[in-house]
This record gives sequence, C-alpha cells and structure tokens, in this order.
Amino acid sequence: MSNAIPNTPELPNHQYRSDIDGLRAFAVLSVVLFHAFPEFISGGFIGVDVFFVISGFLISTIIFEKLEQGSFSFSDFYARRVRRIFPALILVLVTSFILGWCILFVSEYKQLGKHIAGGAGFIANFILWSESGYFDNLSDTKPLLHLWSLGIEEQFYIVWPPILWAAWRLRLRILPIIMAIAIASFAWNLYSISIDPVATFYSPLTRFWELLIGSILAYVTVFHARYPKLAVNSIAQANTLSSIGFALFIAGLLLINKESGFPGGWALLPTLGAALMIKAGPSAWFNRVILGNSVLVWFGLISYPLYLWHWSLLSFSRILSSSVPELEIRIGVVVLSVLLSWLTYRFIEKPIRFGEGIQLSITFLGKWFISKKAITLALIVGLFLIGLAGYVANYKNGSHSRLVNKINIDPESGYDGVAGVDLIEDCGLANSPTIDKSWFGTCLRDSRPPIQYAMVGDSHAASLFRGLVRTSNESGRWLFIGGPGGKGAVSTVISSNPLFQRFMPNSEYAISSLAKNENIQTVLFVGASRNLFGLNEKKFLDDLETSPNFDVAYEAVQNAINPLKAAGKKIVILEDNPTLAFPEDCLERKSTISAINYFFPKKLNPRCVLTVDQHLQRTEQYRRLLAKLEKNNPGTVNIFYTTPILCDEKKRLCEISKNGRLLYSYSDHISDYSAGLIGRPLNEWLRDQPAK
Repeated sequence: MSNAIPNTPELPNHQYRSDIDGLRAFAVLSVVLFHAFPEFISGGFIGVDVFFVISGFLISTIIFEKLEQGSFSFSDFYARRVRRIFPALILVLVTSFILGWCILFVSEYKQLGKHIAGGAGFIANFILWSESGYFDNLSDTKPLLHLWSLGIEEQFYIVWPPILWAAWRLRLRILPIIMAIAIASFAWNLYSISIDPVATFYSPLTRFWELLIGSILAYVTVFHARYPKLAVNSIAQANTLSSIGFALFIAGLLLINKESGFPGGWALLPTLGAALMIKAGPSAWFNRVILGNSVLVWFGLISYPLYLWHWSLLSFSRILSSSVPELEIRIGVVVLSVLLSWLTYRFIEKPIRFGEGIQLSITFLGKWFISKKAITLALIVGLFLIGLAGYVANYKNGSHSRLVNKINIDPESGYDGVAGVDLIEDCGLANSPTIDKSWFGTCLRDSRPPIQYAMVGDSHAASLFRGLVRTSNESGRWLFIGGPGGKGAVSTVISSNPLFQRFMPNSEYAISSLAKNENIQTVLFVGASRNLFGLNEKKFLDDLETSPNFDVAYEAVQNAINPLKAAGKKIVILEDNPTLAFPEDCLERKSTISAINYFFPKKLNPRCVLTVDQHLQRTEQYRRLLAKLEKNNPGTVNIFYTTPILCDEKKRLCEISKNGRLLYSYSDHISDYSAGLIGRPLNEWLRDQPAK
C-alpha cells in the first residue's frame, strides 16, 4: 500500500469532510462540559476558538472557489448564511423570551430583552463588553451570554466577503493581504490583553485573526498547486500534523483557565491545533479513525444548536437554583440540550438548509410549497420580530405587570428614592486645579447648604450616599467623592503596596481635595472590607479570618487618615455590612410554570442567613483593624457600627431582608432602603458630636 496521498484537482469543489464535523464535536463538547462541570475541565472554553478557525476555513473556502469559478454572488452567500444561522437562533431566542417571562424578575428580564435584541442584531459581544467581563460574578445568570461569539462570526461574515471580492477584482495578491490583517489583529490582541482584558475578549479586532487562520488555510488548500512546499504528500506527514494539532488542543484544555489572560498568546494553542488537524486532511489516522467516528460526526452535525441550547438552559437552571445547580440537574440539562439540539437539526435546520423548499399540508387549506427564497425572507423577518420583542421588553423596563413579579418577593423593595433633593455634580475640587470631577465615578453634593460632611470610598460608599442625603438636616449636608468609574477606583487607602495599585492615585487625590476643603468638618470613610485585605467580590468575609494583610491594610488606612487629621478634620469609619449570598440568589424564586417549580423546588440558600455570632467571628480581623485605628487616633477617628442596624439583635440573625424590604441590591452592596436605615441614625449621631 502506498504511503502517498492522492493528488486532487486545483479546485476540490468543497468536498464534505467528516473529520471537520468530528473536530466540531471536540469543540462543542469541550464548551458544554466546561459550562456544566467547570470543576472538571477548566479550559473547555477554548472550544469557541476552534469554532472560529473552522468557520474561517469553511467560509473562505466557499468564497475562494466561487471567485475562481466566477460564480460568487453576495445575495447567494448571505442567503446561505441566513438559512444556516437563523433557524436555531430564532428558536432559542423565542424560548429564552418565554422562559424569561415566566422566571425572571424585572431587572433581569429588562437585561434579557437587551440581550435578545443584541443577539438578533449580532452585536451581543459589544453589549456584553459594555456590561462586564466574561468571568464576572453574574456571567452565569445571563442566558444569552454565549451569543458574543456568534456576534463576532457574523461581523466577520459581513466584512470579509467584500474585502476578498474587492481584492480579487483588483487582482491583488490575496494571501499577503490575509496574513497582514491576521498579524495586525493578533498583535492588537497581544497588546490589549494586559491593558483591557474584557475588551480584548469581546472585540472583533482582537478576534478576527483566529478566523483568518482558517482563511489562510483555506487559500493554500484551494490553490494548493501554487504552494507545493506546503503540501501534505504522505500519510506520515498527515499523521504528524494531526498528532501535533491534537496535542496543542489538549495542552490548551489542561493549561488554560479563567485566570490565564485569554485570548492573548494562549489562544495559539487551540487555534494552531485546529489548523494543523484540518491541514492534515481526512487521510490522517487520527482524523479518519477518531474525528471521523460516527458518534463524533453526529455531535458535530448538531454542534451549532447544541452550542445555543446548552448555555441558555444551564443559565436558567442556575437562576432557578439560586446557586450552582446540583450535579444531577446539570447532567439532566446537558442531556435535554442534546435532545433539543438533535430535534432542532432534524426537523428545522436540515429541511431548511438542504431542501429545495418546505412542503406544508394544512387542513382546509391544502398543500403549500414554500421556496428557499421565501424561507430566507421569512427567517429575516422572524429574527427581526424576536429582536424587536426583546427591545420592547427592555424599553418597558422588564414588564412589571408579569405574574412572576407578583408571586415572588418584590426585588425592587430595596429602593426608597431621593424625592425632592437635587444633587449637583461637584465635590469640592476648587482647591485642586489639576484634578476635575471626571477623575471620579461619582462627584456629587447636596444642593442644600451647609455642606459640612464628606464621604469618600468605593462602590459600597456609592450605595450609601443617597440614603445619607435624604436623611440629613440643616445641621449638615453631604458631598461624595469616589465610587466606581471615572479614571480609576477610589477606596479609603493611600499606599504604594501593589495590593492597592488599582486605587492609586485617585484615592490620594480625593482625600487631598477634602483635606483642603475648609467647609468640611467630618469625613466619612466607607469601603468594602474585602478591598482592605486584598480580596474581591467573589470572596466572602470569612476569607478575612486567614488574610495575612492586617499590617498592610492598617498602614494604608492610616496613610489616608493622616492628611485629614493634619487639616483638623474628624474621621468616621463606617463598619462594612455583613456579606451574604447575592440577593438574587436569596429570593426563593418561584416560576409561573408548575413543572419548573417541581424540578426546582423553593429552597433557601444557606448563605442567605448568617448568625450575628458567625458574622462577628468572620470579621474579627477587620474589627480589630477598626479598633486599632480608633485607639491610635483618639479624638479624631470614630467607628460607626452598622451590625445593630442591618442585623436583628433579638433573633441574633443577619438576613437578606428586614421589615419586608430587601437590605441588599446586588452582590454585597446594600440597598437604597438600607442606606436610609443607616443614614438616619448616622446623621443624628453626627449632629450630636461636638464641633471641631
């Protein structure tokens, strides 16, 4: 038997390759297993990057062959894309819209509406980019999060065919053009990953190089006679390429995780691995025996609907469970996703994509034949309508009238409002000519005089400010400088320690401006205790028990106190609130669909209740820090304790609600109602303090 691979014509006429469907299966199963069981496969999300390479290869192959044959048509190309992409997408968007109507609260449904509109418009990546990072705390409660990748692919399909068509018509050298664009995109990816990892993850400019790897491969495959040195001439060469490619993919699964700074250079592992396996061709042993296996090919055929279904269903399961669903639920969701994907492929995708049309038999109306052209138009209209429905849901702020809002605790119960109070965008920076309010996320003061109190701090401070304003009186009004946003974060620290790098120099600027403001008598420090000890919002306060950063935290806060102390200001440090599970996970959610309530029975997340003793034990190190600061700054620093306000002293419990109102708004941030509960006694306490 010869070891040589048979020669093929210059134009292979885009022959079907079962091994590419097998590679699709590896990609989609990696993603599904990562989303369902992240504890077992930490790098499974790289399957999306394999999809990018496959997509770039197949789409570019079609374009090159059509251009060479003189038969390329934009209308035909995009009509094929519509029939390929739209059917399953419309079905999943409609299902998500219905499930959201029956399950989600107002703010959640409002966001889902925005994501449905963004998914239908193929701009989900830009919308998610504007909201948060892919691996943020709330990512698993966004049922359409995964549409970011579909957005990037469709954006590629919009710009790439015209570029190739124009280059072909102008008789330009196409391969150098593709390589130049790919190198520029990859270089921008490497540059941006350390500066703005969220933008790098979602931006098409930092992702197109992955699809262009497939496009380069397509060019040298279609026009292989022009590149004899790149030909795979023997089974041994093919086996070597496929083995190296698979090894790179496995290395990516094992070495890459959520903390890897992805895509960056790490994305070369799955993309080059996929390219080498495709380049090896169907004759390679691994491609023929493993990737060409009938089971993997079957999963490859349903890979697109499986990608769409699995995350939406897992996300709704996470929302209904108020925590990570139990293992048997996740297994059940994966099985259901596979079943729905097969049904979608068999009865929707396949007839629309591969048939000449659809024959319908309707009682009393007879038989109707719908042509491909009519189907394409109907799909465009259908996607537009579901996108419009999502836009309306977002525009109407989540549809308050839905029954699900009436059978659950009102998630809006934590809002009180600031009726009748005007806030002015100014926070006492007149004595700081080199600094303006754009430096800070929040720079506000009460319009009513006199401004005698100032608050400085992070997002916990931003949650408190309006409660302070509306409960203040003529003996002293408030201004606030800090919060998230602006040119950098602000906290109640000044330090050169890398632990606090993200708060510098804005914290120093804010405190310096307050020290120079002669009207300010008292400065309130409000900051998340986790920030003082180098933790993040994914950590609970019990992590403070073992934090080694006590001395570093003490020095940083003392450095922030010193300039205010030298200026004769009094400093009040507000004790941080208890940290429970996220409020959206503590509402014992009920759906309007009985079957859903059966599989997801009403239950209380144990992290939604904390005994006072547990809270005091878990925050012992933090409370020692506050006591030391007060002791070492007599007459200057006082601590205002919030535990007696936010926890029930009689029941000795810290809970998510009080008086039938929510005490928390999102993650570990207090609600507007809590801000009022704290603001009233704090303002009275300040009023009774002797003047400086």
